[in-house]
Amino acid sequence: MDGARSTDQGGGHRAYIGSFTSGGGRGITTAAVDPATGALTPLSVTRTADNPSCLTLAREPGVLYAVSEAEHGAVAAFRTGADGLTAHGPLVPVGASGPTHLSLAGQRLLTANYTSGSVSSLPLDADGVPGGPPAVLAHQGSGPDPERQQAPHAHQVLPDPSGRWVLSVDLGTDSVRVCALDPADGRLRPHEETRLRAGSGPRHLAFHPDGETVYVIHELEPLLTVCRWDARGGRLEATAEVAVLSEEAPADTRPYPSVVAVSPDGRFAWAAVRGVNTIAAFSLADGPAKPRLTGSTHCGGSWPRDLVLDPTGRRLYVANEWSGDVTWFDLDPLTGEPRAAGSIEVPAAACVVFGP
Repeated sequence: MDGARSTDQGGGHRAYIGSFTSGGGRGITTAAVDPATGALTPLSVTRTADNPSCLTLAREPGVLYAVSEAEHGAVAAFRTGADGLTAHGPLVPVGASGPTHLSLAGQRLLTANYTSGSVSSLPLDADGVPGGPPAVLAHQGSGPDPERQQAPHAHQVLPDPSGRWVLSVDLGTDSVRVCALDPADGRLRPHEETRLRAGSGPRHLAFHPDGETVYVIHELEPLLTVCRWDARGGRLEATAEVAVLSEEAPADTRPYPSVVAVSPDGRFAWAAVRGVNTIAAFSLADGPAKPRLTGSTHCGGSWPRDLVLDPTGRRLYVANEWSGDVTWFDLDPLTGEPRAAGSIEVPAAACVVFGP
């Protein structure tokens, strides 16, 4: 760990920022969060395995998990503390290549493995240390885009709010898979696959607070798909599509949407769009199933890979990978419009999570 400081700026609030070491990133940056202004103050940098591009945090027992998005994919765990991060167990292989996302489901750590087109499930011990061997579920299929969809490319995996199901978003097969997590051996058992628009390349989804509405953002087409979620039956049904751009992108600029986020009160949603480098804002005033595009704001940098709300829901933070910064925005409580409020330098920024 480099440059650790023991100060408790921000009243114990922390932001953890992952980066691409292959693009000049330093590892995982720990920053203090000013609770009054939302400003970030870098405190330390933790050197990790290659490309800790996605992070997730277990508040109990205070463990941060990171992928190593590399050919031989792996996960790492770190204890959080006033002085930054300390290693919490060894680097653990996920049995696949290019993990791009990870999440927690009970006593399992799940990864979506983009290059291999699979999802891995790893056990956690009582202290939250990941181990092996991983249980790997390989996706099958392809899509019409010859360059991006020649094979499965799992991009996100997460449990639903009920905790009964696991959803995985596959850019290569234009689908979202629903699986059950076997409590005995930790394996993912396929249950259902929801097909979305061919060639759209679904990348990321988010649940509305009602637990019954899901928003899927697509990378290969500037679309947001609205879905109805049935937790009893484990069924996902697409009901509508909404554009994420208010006007046509310039002829020489292709939009690549990356992530969608929903406000804790369920009134607004936002989507980051790379290429055009914007944040699209949606009103949900007409109901969760009817998002309405209300505006577009510059992301404050270039290539917004991640977009996340702070725990209060009053601010939005964007990891701009190519410009190497994290920019934060105050959100208008009446309209949801993001207003740029500050930024810090984080080379090859890829992911932001908040915790103690």
